[in-house]
Amino acid sequence: MFFRIATAIALMGACALASHLIQTKALLSQADDNLSAEETERFILGKSFFRIPWVEAPSATTARDGLGPLFSANTCISCHPHNGAGSVYTADGRISRSLVTRFSLKGRSDPKRGFVPDPVYGAQLSINAVRGIPFEGKPTLVYETVMSSYPDGTRIELRRPLPGVKELNYGALHPDTTISNRLAPALVGMGLLNRIGDGEILSREDPDDRNRDGISGRANRVYDPITGTTFIGRFTWKASAPSVHHQVASAFHNDMGLTTSLYPMKNCTSVQKECLDAPHGRDALDVPDERLDAVSFYVSRLRIPEPAIGNAKGKKLFAQIGCATCHTPVMAMPDGKTIAPYSDLLLHDMGEALSDGRREFDADEHEWRTQPLWGIGKRTTILNQRNYLHDGRARTIEEAILWHGGEASAARESFKSLSRFDRRAVLQFLEGL
Repeated sequence: MFFRIATAIALMGACALASHLIQTKALLSQADDNLSAEETERFILGKSFFRIPWVEAPSATTARDGLGPLFSANTCISCHPHNGAGSVYTADGRISRSLVTRFSLKGRSDPKRGFVPDPVYGAQLSINAVRGIPFEGKPTLVYETVMSSYPDGTRIELRRPLPGVKELNYGALHPDTTISNRLAPALVGMGLLNRIGDGEILSREDPDDRNRDGISGRANRVYDPITGTTFIGRFTWKASAPSVHHQVASAFHNDMGLTTSLYPMKNCTSVQKECLDAPHGRDALDVPDERLDAVSFYVSRLRIPEPAIGNAKGKKLFAQIGCATCHTPVMAMPDGKTIAPYSDLLLHDMGEALSDGRREFDADEHEWRTQPLWGIGKRTTILNQRNYLHDGRARTIEEAILWHGGEASAARESFKSLSRFDRRAVLQFLEGL
């Protein structure tokens, strides 16, 4: 009898633990409060298109055909697991699909695209293709070790990525093509960032560093293909997308080869004849506006998880050493409410060590948008997502801080000068966000 009772209790505990695990892993997939019945239906529709695989054309599958012909992933969630960030490697040690390889011609710019793509391979390496069409190639990645030392003698081993490509099926890259890796970012909070007024972002610009604090953030001005006008960029690692709608359409185009009203042409270059001649999907556009709007709505209405009770001392030190100058704790919304993204959404020079040789509109090769920090601790502790910075080189938040240069050099050195106990307090504060 005792054995049966103990077994039953153990099974109940295991079920409770499994249920808790499911609930916590779903933490970044919850909808905002107060959605109407119609909005809830729209959220669920967008979620389905976000999660269910797309297939190649022609197909009996309705609404989800038209994948590729060249693509990297067939679902959105494969690059954004649980709506969190991507990873550099898969569980079996292969380079993950959520780490994409971008191409651009060094030193060249285009006012409508923000950069000039490789003439043969375009803007991004497609690692997969539909049947009968050669994929573009495969990424390679090696690291060189860089040591960083603290004044107290502590040494940290950093790693600098050296990205490359192999198995190129359409010939060589252009000799001026630069290769830059991009890690898929976490999606939570994008809807709130989308609703911040331009004036709130622009009020923090200081391109000439008039206040002499060493920080000269500036907004990225980007082209909108729908209106033919310029908007303030706020999404992607270099703030090159002006809205959630644009960013979702860009991901459909570059990652999955799906056409939208923003990107109505196939993701093929002029020399990729097999790609250009491949069958189209059932609809004129693979992702008509109704479906694109639904996915954009889903991404925009993901709830930001409540931060843990933070380390008060760490929060104070975070501000004192200068991190909060760019990682702005509070931003105002048009309705007067405030949010806490820990970002000013501006471009900042992060130094030579983080330069990737790539321009995107006004962002030069050294400049990066301040990454929002809300939810960063949940990604680490709940989802075990432990790659940071634009190319995932940092394996810990501490490593990410140590890579900061340029305008962030003073804050980095102030962090390094803290006692080991105080450094831990700052990291604990960030882990609670």
